[in-house]
Amino acid sequence: MNKQQRLPLWTELLELQHRYVHALDNNRLEDWPGFFVEDCRYEIIPKENFDAGLPAPIVYCRNAGMLRDRVLSLRNANIFEDHVYRHATSGLVITAVEEGVVHTQSSYIVVITGQAGDSSVYQAGTYLDEVVQHEGEWRYRSKRVVYDTLRVPTLLATPI
Repeated sequence: MNKQQRLPLWTELLELQHRYVHALDNNRLEDWPGFFVEDCRYEIIPKENFDAGLPAPIVYCRNAGMLRDRVLSLRNANIFEDHVYRHATSGLVITAVEEGVVHTQSSYIVVITGQAGDSSVYQAGTYLDEVVQHEGEWRYRSKRVVYDTLRVPTLLATPI
């Protein structure tokens, strides 16, 4: 893929990522599964496990139905402190394009603000995504959220 082909694709994938974090940052969790194809994977895994090749994510959803169930649970069953996330993303790079699947990598930081109004860096890490075309739109086929820290400071309720 040459630069003239890569730049428009990169722009479209950056726009997808910005819409994704915008939905999460604005508590539009019901929109979250719509960023994925039905046969998808979403996982949040510590970097330590990822680097060691240990398949032990702390969150694992293997299809969009599981994503919708997670949102339903967050809205109706889980108990956690109300909070707001603000994502900052950077460094989106297309790492491969093969058989209609675009592989990307980017960095993220999530700042959390609790009910008391204190803000802190909640998590930082890497998105490893596989993106495909679905009905004329880009959708995530796989989103692996690899966080750098060894532990999660509070309940990991909201998707990253």
